[in-house]
Amino acid sequence: MDFYIAAVIQALCFGPLVVGLFLSMKIFNIPDITTDGSYTFGAVITAVGLSHGYPPMVTLLLAMGGGALAGCCTALIHTWLRIHALLAGILVMTALYSINLVLLGRSNMPLLDYPDVFRELGLFDSTDHNTLTVLLLFVVALLFAMAYLLRSDFGIALRATGDSEAMIRAQGVNTTRMKVYGLALSNGLVAWSGGLMAQFQGFADINMGIGIVISGLGAVIIGDTLINSIKLRAMLPMLICIIVGVVLFQSMLALALSAGVNPSLLKLTTALLVLAIVALPRVGGALQLSKR
Repeated sequence: MDFYIAAVIQALCFGPLVVGLFLSMKIFNIPDITTDGSYTFGAVITAVGLSHGYPPMVTLLLAMGGGALAGCCTALIHTWLRIHALLAGILVMTALYSINLVLLGRSNMPLLDYPDVFRELGLFDSTDHNTLTVLLLFVVALLFAMAYLLRSDFGIALRATGDSEAMIRAQGVNTTRMKVYGLALSNGLVAWSGGLMAQFQGFADINMGIGIVISGLGAVIIGDTLINSIKLRAMLPMLICIIVGVVLFQSMLALALSAGVNPSLLKLTTALLVLAIVALPRVGGALQLSKR
């Protein structure tokens, strides 16, 4: 049971990440690969901040700021230099690897001797209960804040930029600025997730963000499938489905590990699971067409 509790806790740590990916990939229709770098960037900023005596909550805010800066760089390369968003994200992600290594000063930094946000805000004696409670509070606050933001005039402009850029530009909205704001917000959330994971795991590693976009994408696809199945249109239920998606995705990985899958094959298992999630609806649709 503790194994699955750890999977749920890890899923909640990924909560801001999948909301950020949902924002960039589903609302903005931008395949933002900056995620791999900004996730690690958030963990590195958190680790460096804790090692310099900053409070855990302050390090998370700094991590969000660093991730937002990375997102701004991707958006400006894409909009000002007219470089494809995918390539812009790869360029920033590659640059962040060196920046993270310079900031961390090594490939790995243990954080077990430093305070974390879960112990500071926790109310229970059990570490797992404290961590779960704090993460639930963070995720609930995030969901309501994002639902409110995306329903506001600013949020509607963000969503319209992804839906029909030419139309919203004709209404006098600066779409370049909207893309900068959107990718900054997305990567700020991703970096927040990296900071949470670093404090939960007790270390920051220079390679912890490799492939993280695949895990996040799998969770977003599950959540999007739920949204389409229930035919949701309200923003808060849609965001809740995204969080349910990441919990289901991490639970499936936990189930695979408990069934005896070698932990060294976890990345391969993740890739195959995402492939199955993407392919099954298409295969099902093809079979239905063939029967007709």
